[in-house]
Amino acid sequence: MSVLVVGASAAGLTTVEALRRKGFREPITVLGAEWHPPYDRPPLSKQFLSGDWDEARTRLRPEAMLSALEADFVLGDPAVALDGRTVRTASGRRLSADTVVIATGLTPRRLPGPELEGVHVLRTLDDAAALRKDLVEPARVVVVGEGVLGAEVAATARKLNLAVTVAGPQSTLLEAQLGPLIGALLGELHRSQGVDLRLGTAVAGLTDVDGHVNGVLLADGDVLPADVVVVALGAVPATDWLEGSGVALDNGVVCDAYCRAADGVYAAGDVARWQCGDSLLRLENRTNATEQALCVAANILGAEQQYRPIPYFWTDQFSTKVQVHGRPSADADVTIAEGNVTDRFVAHYRRNGRIVGVLGWNAPKPTRLHREHLVHA
Repeated sequence: MSVLVVGASAAGLTTVEALRRKGFREPITVLGAEWHPPYDRPPLSKQFLSGDWDEARTRLRPEAMLSALEADFVLGDPAVALDGRTVRTASGRRLSADTVVIATGLTPRRLPGPELEGVHVLRTLDDAAALRKDLVEPARVVVVGEGVLGAEVAATARKLNLAVTVAGPQSTLLEAQLGPLIGALLGELHRSQGVDLRLGTAVAGLTDVDGHVNGVLLADGDVLPADVVVVALGAVPATDWLEGSGVALDNGVVCDAYCRAADGVYAAGDVARWQCGDSLLRLENRTNATEQALCVAANILGAEQQYRPIPYFWTDQFSTKVQVHGRPSADADVTIAEGNVTDRFVAHYRRNGRIVGVLGWNAPKPTRLHREHLVHA
């Protein structure tokens, strides 16, 4: 039984490693859209963007460990179509296997309009390298988007002593994910470090001079001067290549509770939207990519294991680490369960009286203990 993994990502690599650990010795091919061997994405907005890490340090495994997997890595050749269990690539290759694992991740959203110099998105290593080149004094940086990625990029750019403004329609940072209380605390943190927050107004477009961005136009008519703009408005599942394949697509690759999208086809990571209890769930975080890939590998080998995780993500901004377990939401009731908001604390998110999320602010050990209040998703 051969396996083809589409996506040389954390989810894709974990699938391969788990199969080999479990004794699978049949052929495995890994198809990657980028030329880079598998690398870690969370450091791109922090350690790599700041210049503290080089490209080699972002790699998930050294070359010797990849070679030991005895998998065929086909890199720099994006998948463009799936027919049954045969994948066609941009170069015209046709790769077939008994089992296909879709781990193609996300594609970042961009602002409408012409491409301008100085405007960046951040998803790939090449994106981060291009942005890093532009983050030099005295650049004025405007981050469009107040979510996790936008906040992390703003913190990194401010550490580089650049003038940084964050713009977006939400009233606080990460409001949609974590609610107004935590968002306000993150806002205070950023302001204390010199970040200018222009929140509560949508971005209408960009201004330029001779094809180079020079400002961000807000819906209220104000223009934020900018030499560099980072668009951090989220991302969409990378599923265009699956159109017409027969695989169900709806905000990701639709899977059953076993992460199975079709006979002999599985999905893992950011691109997968699987049946979790009474609803479909899709998670965009590094932890899920690994845990879901482990489940997929087990099921390829016949385990018939439902995927029921306790979601987890973290974000590092300046000297603050925020860790989130479960499924918090902006409309949940938030209480401080331990500590205080002026230092370090653990917060509980409740819906209908039930704890659905646990958040730790500079409190790793207490947060792990409070995680026990949660049940699986």
